[in-house]
Amino acid sequence: MTLLLIIILLAIIFDFINGFHDAANSIATVVSTKVLTPLQAVIWAAAFNFVAFFIAKYLIGDFGIANTVSKTVLADFVTLPVIFSGLVAAIIWNLVTWWFGIPSSSSHTLIGGFSGAAIACGGFLSIDRGVIGLIAAFIIVAPLLGMIGGTVITVLTLHAARKVKPRSAEQWFKRLQLVSSALLSVGHGLNDSQKVMGIIGVALIAFNTTVDPATLPHWLQLNSMRDIHDWVPLACFTAIALGTMSGGWKIMKTMGHKITKLTAIEGFCAQASGALTLFVTEILKVPVSTTHVITGSIMGVGAVKRLSAVRWGVTIHLLWAWILTIPVSALLAALTYFVVDLFL
Repeated sequence: MTLLLIIILLAIIFDFINGFHDAANSIATVVSTKVLTPLQAVIWAAAFNFVAFFIAKYLIGDFGIANTVSKTVLADFVTLPVIFSGLVAAIIWNLVTWWFGIPSSSSHTLIGGFSGAAIACGGFLSIDRGVIGLIAAFIIVAPLLGMIGGTVITVLTLHAARKVKPRSAEQWFKRLQLVSSALLSVGHGLNDSQKVMGIIGVALIAFNTTVDPATLPHWLQLNSMRDIHDWVPLACFTAIALGTMSGGWKIMKTMGHKITKLTAIEGFCAQASGALTLFVTEILKVPVSTTHVITGSIMGVGAVKRLSAVRWGVTIHLLWAWILTIPVSALLAALTYFVVDLFL
């Protein structure tokens, strides 16, 4: 019971860290174009992170991404030490990348950690290679979709606004950035909160197989992800919203300035593309990185002006961080598992 409660606490802490690690995703452009102050922006983003809970529960009607994440490791190999080790590794890697201002993927950190600990426990047969292969493929697909979307939306928007005076257009799109930022924050909440839901869900299911469920309080009883208790998504969506409110200024600098310099119109297009991509992946029930999506969108928007407007050297460094995230967090989780296994 104690280890289960520690895992739930660590999962919520990870979600909080995810919030401030990825806060820059939805607010970098709105801050860099001076539509909102940093404080106003994080409050705005956090509010819509939490609104995502009601959209998932009452409009979409399920938490499909949480279910996908829960299937990355085969049920026979899901144990509390595996989940604990994966979470510890994911938290460490998230804090390291946050400290150095690297916009890596919290999503892939968590999935890499969970998978790496399972591999250390039961070998490569312990993971669902189909699910992990799909998630890994979207390391490329997600930013590519964002880039294409950013390019297309920018071209269409510039065409639609071609007869509007530049000053008027700037003012209009500063207002519209509030809408696009809100939509991106909803997408961030929908996607990222559900990943931790999946981890808490499998932890509860694994624990219920080791004890008589009748001896547990109702809120800890769970046999299927379809029956997950409301406190799990509420805790996850709240944690990510509070994390977002705490900021993420180091990564915001990279996202808002280093990739390309954005105007209000371009900021709107980047956020609209990012939000659209996240909504599509929500429908497909594929967990993707909000960081990857918005970075691709910003690159697509910047490339419309001219290819040289994008600082491709920065993006190459980001790409390396994305590629290395799953294997590095998996290795950290495997090492953590070997240590934990000595004591549990």
